[in-house]
Formats: sequence, structure tokens, C-alpha cells
Amino acid sequence: MTTPAGTGTGFGSVSWWGLSPALDLQAESPPVDPDSKADTENRIPELDVLLLGSVDGRHLLQTLAGAALWPRRRFNFYVLENNLEAVARHMLIFSLALEEPEKMGLQEKTETFMEVWGNALLRPTVAAFVRAQADLLAHLVPEPDLMAQQLPWLNLSTLKFRERDALEAVFRFWAGGERGREAFPVSRLWDSRLRHYLGSRYDARRGVSDWDLRMKLHDRGAQVIHIHEFRRWRDTGVAFELRDSSAYHVPNRTLASGRLLSHRGERVAARGYWGDIATGPFVAFGIETHDKSLLRTSNGQPVKTAGEITQYNVTELFRELAARWHPRATQGDPEQEQQRMSGSAEQTSAPGRESFTLHFLPLDSAQTLHHRNCYKGRFQLLYVACGMVHLLSPELGACVAPGGNLTVELAPYLVDLRPDQLQQFSTRVGELAQAAGFAPQAGTKSSETFARFCKSGSAGGALESETPLPEVLASPLEAMSPPLGDLTPPLEGWAPSSVPLQSSESQGSLREVLAPPREVLVMPNSESDSKTWESNLTPRE
Repeated sequence: MTTPAGTGTGFGSVSWWGLSPALDLQAESPPVDPDSKADTENRIPELDVLLLGSVDGRHLLQTLAGAALWPRRRFNFYVLENNLEAVARHMLIFSLALEEPEKMGLQEKTETFMEVWGNALLRPTVAAFVRAQADLLAHLVPEPDLMAQQLPWLNLSTLKFRERDALEAVFRFWAGGERGREAFPVSRLWDSRLRHYLGSRYDARRGVSDWDLRMKLHDRGAQVIHIHEFRRWRDTGVAFELRDSSAYHVPNRTLASGRLLSHRGERVAARGYWGDIATGPFVAFGIETHDKSLLRTSNGQPVKTAGEITQYNVTELFRELAARWHPRATQGDPEQEQQRMSGSAEQTSAPGRESFTLHFLPLDSAQTLHHRNCYKGRFQLLYVACGMVHLLSPELGACVAPGGNLTVELAPYLVDLRPDQLQQFSTRVGELAQAAGFAPQAGTKSSETFARFCKSGSAGGALESETPLPEVLASPLEAMSPPLGDLTPPLEGWAPSSVPLQSSESQGSLREVLAPPREVLVMPNSESDSKTWESNLTPRE
């Protein structure tokens, strides 16, 4: 079976990294209103942001790193994901990013982040760090008082009790609570996904990788991605090779997630790799940078690769975080000292970790947030990833304050989508935003990566005309699923954290379940209803 271009099955049903460059959310938000609510103790204006599907925390980290460039504000980040493994990765990434400089140097922190975030295989030292951090987080999740002391920036109080229990189970698995590499044989799982995705093109996968990179990603603005790093990632799942290739052999358990599969009339809980195998983690930090010398070309070819640019950007991001959140660690750095001396007292004063809070919302709460008074009209900025666009509705728009902004991630780097489908998606985003009560922002430059809107006076409503949903955006998940024998069933008693095991779920037609009504646009890498998808998925035999 050959998978034609345009099926979208290469992006999986779980997103592990973003498909757009990191944003400073303060630049996306309305200016500070002097009359807005302020922290009652310090009189610091607050910025409340709701993010759907931000996945890897890149926008949050970029915002914190760039906070010194703006008037001082207290940040309240409310994050809603469609699976608890993504929540766990958020927590792991933030605990790494905010690690004391005395415990982990800048270079080690950068390399650890890149490998955990974007590699299917880890070095033993990085895997040991993941196990240690996962064990710590597993002990903190059921102890809110202890978590408040050690991680004051984190708030899990809105998660349901069963979600917290499942979150603890995820960390237990990461900490190595099950048998060795066979608990998550990611190399075999990766190859199985790749074979199923490419079909008869598998033997020509080198040429397929070259085509997708040169004729799609390069044409859409990602010219710095080098063919060697892209081809290596497509074949092995290792995007960032910072050491000798032989050093990478420990499975990255943070990329594991569970599904409920229907097999011969019985449902089986299986663990596998369900993420992206088509684009890669190069876009988030690897195609844009403030240092334009890294983007120069020689003889028509970029002099730096996406991996090198990612390493530079992440290093600078962590350097800024250390200067702002751990000022004592940079007292010997002349450049940082000069920046502190030249800045205003308000901007250079160390705000501490208490100046931002990361709140995680229940997985299925997008359409019910407006029922709670504490969320209705609260957020100055709403960010929606391309895989969560189907959740953009008037109910969600009611959570945005008057004059608030909406930023929607578009899909230029989804290589399985043709140009006409990308245009359809962009048009549909505009229609959904209008129905939710938003209007295009005036005076903003057009972008192929993000669509920007502001809260309009009208309350929105039903659409008079609708852009047809491309069939590619509602392809059956069985096209994405390798045979059940290629997956790794979890230990007895384990259930996928994003959905409870229930015996009452319907067994409707796959196409009826996965082809949403035309007023809903479901991207290939989203799970608009993970319970229905997982319980109805039938693997090929």
C-alpha cells in the first residue's frame, strides 16, 4: 500500500513539538492597561494567557526570557492539552529550564533540553537525568503542599483527581518503573510507523525525505534545515546529534503515549510512538534567530544547520532565563553586568519564580471554561495551535476579555498538506475566528505561520458560508496505525492517561467518527475526541 502525499498520517495523533517558531507572547498581547487589575501586594499588572496545544512550552519560555524588554508584569499561563503526556513534558521541560545554574551548567542544560525535547534516543547521562527528575515529579504530584514549596510556579489544582493519578503514573513510567528498553522499544516502533506511513515507498525513503525537504519545507521558508539532519531524523528519530552517533541508544520514554486499540473484538491498551514522523522538531527554534549572521548563505547554501541554530537559540534563551531568574549566577559575566547597569531598576530587579504561574486545565475543559466566572472574559490573549483549531468556538471566545487578542498557528510546515489545502485551512481559521467573536487585527503584517485577530464587539455566531473540509483532514486513523504486533502493550492495570478505560464506549464507524461535521476542522495531528478515536481504532492485521 502506497500512502499518497496529502493523507496527513505522518503527523500522528499526539504532538510532541511545535510546528511554528517560538513567540514572545507579550508581543502578541494588548499593551498594558494602566487601569487593569494588578497584583494586590506589589501592584504589578497581570497578563493572563490561555494556550491550547502549545505542546512544548516554547512560547512560554520565550516570553519569560524576553520579559526584561517589557514593562514588568506577572504572568498567568493557563495551558490546555489533549493528553497528559504533553502535560508531563511541560513540567519536565520547565523544571529543566529553571534548574539552578550551580547544579547544571548552561551547555549541559542546552544539550539535555534538545535531546529530551527532540530525540527518540538519548545518551545514558541524559536518560539518567530524565529518570531522576521523573522520580522527583512523581513524588510531588500527589503532595500539593510539597509541590508548592519546591515548584512554586506550578499549579495542578484544576486537574481532576484521576488526571493527577494518571500523571503520576506517567512519571513512574519515565522513572523506569517497568522493565528496561523493551518497555518502549522506540527504534522498532519508529520503523514500524515509518513503514506503515510510506508503504511501498519505504525502500525509496531517502528520496522521499529529499523531496519533502527540498520541495516543501525549503519552499515554505525552512531553508536552513540540512538534508543530512533531516534524513537522519526521518530514519532514526534522532534530530540533534550532539555527540557521536553511537552514544544515542537509550529510548526517550517521554515520547511514549498510550492508545486503546480494538483487536479481534477486544480492546487492548497499547503503548507506542504516535507522534510526528514527517516534519521534525527543527521549526520551533531552528529556522529563525535574532543573530542574522547565522542565516547567511554561501554559494546559495546556508552556512548553519537548523540543529546549530537551535542550539544557539536555546543557549541564549537559557542564558536570559538565568540572568532574570537566577541573577547571582551571572554576576561574573561582564556582558550581563553591563545590561543590568544600563537597564532601569524596575526591569533589572530580579522578579523571582513567583512572578509567573503555570496552570494546567483539565483535558476536556475547552468548551466548559466559560461556565466558570473566574475564566469568563479573563484572558488578554488566546493562543490556539493548528492541531486544536477545532476547539475555537464562541464558548471559548467568551473567555477572552474585550480588546483581547487571538493568535492561531497555521500549517505551512505540515508537509503532507498541499498548497490548496493550506489555503483552505487558513480560510477556515478566519471563519472560525469570526464565529467566535474575533476580527482580523488591523495593521499587522500578513504571515503564513500565524493568523492574528482581536476581540470584536459582536458576539459571533453561526457561519453563513463554510469552507469545505478537505478529505485529507479527516483521514481514518487506521491509516496511521501499524499492526498491533508492532506495538508494546503496557503492563497490566495501565491505562492511557488521556482517556479512562470504559466498557460503555460505542463502536461506531471509523469514518463516521473521524470525519467531523464541516463546522469543525480537525488537523491531522490532533485528537478532537481522544476517547472515541482510541476506543474505535482497529489496527491492520
